[in-house]
Amino acid sequence: MPLARVAPALLLLAGLVVACNRHDPAAELEVFDIETYWIVDSPRDGQNFIAPVIRFRLRNTSEGRLSSVQARARFPGTAEDEPWGSIQEQVSNWREPLEPGEDRLVTVRSVGRYQAAADPDDMFRSPGFKDPRAEVFVRIGNSNWARLAEAPVERRIGAAGVQDLAAP
Repeated sequence: MPLARVAPALLLLAGLVVACNRHDPAAELEVFDIETYWIVDSPRDGQNFIAPVIRFRLRNTSEGRLSSVQARARFPGTAEDEPWGSIQEQVSNWREPLEPGEDRLVTVRSVGRYQAAADPDDMFRSPGFKDPRAEVFVRIGNSNWARLAEAPVERRIGAAGVQDLAAP
């Protein structure tokens, strides 16, 4: 009789273990087509601001749909003692899951930025300017964050091709 009472509890426990399956972002996601550049924020009080950006495509390489994928970046190597962080981006959710084989364009910008009275292009030539690199971190649901990519931030204002669009 005691086994009959324990069996349902064991089945429930086994079901919970399966339901709590942890995702491995490094095994289930792929980062490709990485591009880095700088954006110009709105000037304020005679000061110009530039912030690093990393843009990439993120592909679901797993066999299942991923309904909660988030991405963020870190920008170490700036003049600051601490690396600059970023705003967390929601890549997929339960309404728009990332299907197997599907990829999405993700753009992550730093919350940290350089400021100067100089023209944004001239900030790159400042003696205090330090070239950061960008590190991409991704997680699925409540998994741990996994670093999936790293790239130096190019000394360029705007994404590739933006200057071509602005040319007369």
